[in-house]
Amino acid sequence: MHRLRNVLQQQNIVSAEPTATVYEVATLMARSQVGAVPIIDDERLIGIFSERDLMTRIVVPQLDPQTTPVSEVMTNEVVTASLHEHVNGCIDKMKAIGCRHLPVVAEGRIIGMLSMRDLLRDELEEQDHEIRSLKAYLHQTPI
Repeated sequence: MHRLRNVLQQQNIVSAEPTATVYEVATLMARSQVGAVPIIDDERLIGIFSERDLMTRIVVPQLDPQTTPVSEVMTNEVVTASLHEHVNGCIDKMKAIGCRHLPVVAEGRIIGMLSMRDLLRDELEEQDHEIRSLKAYLHQTPI
């Protein structure tokens, strides 16, 4: 079972400031091909804005993304992870709260973003390794 420090790869964190408009943040997300963006103020994580937030908090209520500050519609209560957590624990955490993106923080500062895809890919690679090891063991052991 891996810890996040083994999964989190060196990455450029795509983030936005709370004063940015939803349009600016959505454009940033599209250009960067990410599904969620941490909202950072004074180097501190203060919120997160996701594709789901865009749909439920902008499109459905018909707010204007060009004039709405992301700080008004971001998710304020951000669930985070630390490098010391296990992958399975993070998957469980994400399933429990119904999110697909999890900021990784250290000392209040964001150091990475994980997606459910990242975590599931790691789990599949680990299972694949275990299966290969078991197959090798079976072929070496006389029956």
